[in-house]
Parts: sequence; C-alpha cells; structure tokens
Amino acid sequence: MLAAIVERYGPPEALVIREVPTPEPGPEQVLVQIHASVVTPSDVAFRNGELWIARLFSGPFKPRLPILGDAFAGTIVGIGAGVTRFSVGERVAGSTGPELGAHAQFAAIDQHGALVKLPEGVAFGAAAGVCDGGLTALPFLRDHGRVQPGQHVLINGASGSIGSTAVQLARAMGAVVTGVTSSRNLELVRSLGADRVIDYTAEDFTAADAAYDVIFDTVGKSSFARCHDALKPDGLYLSPTPMLSASMLRKTGRRARFAATGLRKPADKAADLIRLFDWVQRGELRTTVEGEYRLSDIAAAHARVESGRKVGSIVVNMPVTSMEP
Repeated sequence: MLAAIVERYGPPEALVIREVPTPEPGPEQVLVQIHASVVTPSDVAFRNGELWIARLFSGPFKPRLPILGDAFAGTIVGIGAGVTRFSVGERVAGSTGPELGAHAQFAAIDQHGALVKLPEGVAFGAAAGVCDGGLTALPFLRDHGRVQPGQHVLINGASGSIGSTAVQLARAMGAVVTGVTSSRNLELVRSLGADRVIDYTAEDFTAADAAYDVIFDTVGKSSFARCHDALKPDGLYLSPTPMLSASMLRKTGRRARFAATGLRKPADKAADLIRLFDWVQRGELRTTVEGEYRLSDIAAAHARVESGRKVGSIVVNMPVTSMEP
C-alpha cells in the first residue's frame, strides 16, 4: 500500500510517499481501506518536532511512528476470524488512536476500537472531519467545561476544525456562544450558530470583564493569565494545548483545564462518534472542510495546517486500490 512516511523531523518536505506492506488484520481486527483522513496540528507537531511535548510522545530524536494520521473514514475490506461487529463492505469512520497510521491506504483497526458505521449520505471527507473536530470538542465542552444551558461560552479559534464544531455543540447544549475568528471568517462562524462573533484583529476578547463561564481556546493562542479577567469568578479556561499552571490544581474560582482527549478509551470515543453522527443526520452538526488534497500532495496539506490559517478540516483523499478476493 501507499503511505506518507516521516523518518526525520523537519519541514513538510520531510514527508515521502512510499510503498509499504499492507497490514494484516488480527483475529479481533478489521482491515479498513481508507478513503479520507485529516491532517491536524498534532500531525504537524509530530512531523516537525518543534514542541518538546510532541517529542515525548513521538520520540526524542526521530519519529517513533512513521505513518501519521488519526481521524479517518473508509470501507471495510477484510475482517479477522473473531470479528462480529462489522462486515466486509461497510462504510466506517473513526480514530486510530495513539498508534496513528491513517495517512495510508489501509489500516487494521480493533473491532472494539473507536470505529463506527457511517450513516448513509455522509461523505468520507466530511466523516473524517467529524472524527477530527468532534472527538476533541465534545469531551472538552461536556466533560471538562460541563457546559450548561444559559452559560456564556467563548470559543477562540471558532473557524478551525475543533472550533467550528465547538460553536455548534455549545449552542446545542443551550449556551450563549461567542466565537472569535478573523474578519474573513466572521460570516462562517455566524452561520454555525454563534450568538456573537468577535474579529480578533479589531477587538481583544480578553478585555471583557467577567463575561464568560467557559473560554475554550481551541488553538492555544491565548493563555489562562490573559483570559483570567474575562472569566466569571468560577469560570473555566480550557485548552487542548499542554500547559503548566497552578491554576490547573484549583477546585474553585477561576481555573484552567487541559486534557489529552486523544488518549481516552476507544469505547468512549466510539460512543461519542455515534452521538456526533446522530447530530449530523439530524442536521444539527455540519463539518467545515476547507480543502481536500491527494496523498501525493500531503506536504502541501501539512504546510496549510502549519500556517495556522486553515478553516475547518484539511482532508487527504487516498488513492483507491481494488482488493483481490
């Protein structure tokens, strides 16, 4: 099979497309022919090695996992002898988890992993986008932010993959939602359901006085210290970007929370995917996909994500290869 391989830390050009062995599914695994996957900021961090936290996970000197990619959608083309939950030919979507490997034509996934059947009518690219933004936004808002109806929630980075999903989910939870984005994406964020939209080039959202119950900094561009005064007395600052702060230890008052949502139990992820795709089917959640790239152009996809200006998800479409019976 073809896969995007990274063997050294470096720029997007460090990625090479190479033929590698197609994985064989184990007794409890399914073989998924991947049609679409997503390039995320985490993939960029694991490829360029600039963040110490990324090297702790992926290797201090060179990448431990040569094939990146987590969120995916595709078709089951093979199953192990013990598989009972899925059948060959079913369309699925999910998350590979810490072992990554979705930037390839095929992946072997545990049947009890973060894998769900894909509803009819949902395109592969959009499905991969749901797995990308949804599996981060939902646990942050529900489990860590504990968002309640009527609360005021601010989403920083509201036009990104996590942010655009978070705006919709916070609104579905009954919150009053403020989205922060650039001037060119104001209308997009409004269309997602934000009650108020702030252009960060014209207004500093951190200057607000005790305005928000939750600030979800989806892009990690701000900090708890900067957002402190904008939070209500018991307000929460949430970020998927690792941080070291005494505020994370507080039980009351203004405080911060970080969570590695990608390391959650696969069964919990699968349950969330079922709920997310149910919202998609009901028209309550839509995925924003800025662009779709061929596998051969994955370096350009990485460059776009690394620019920090992408809107929604960046999807990579895999070349489809017929499987011999």
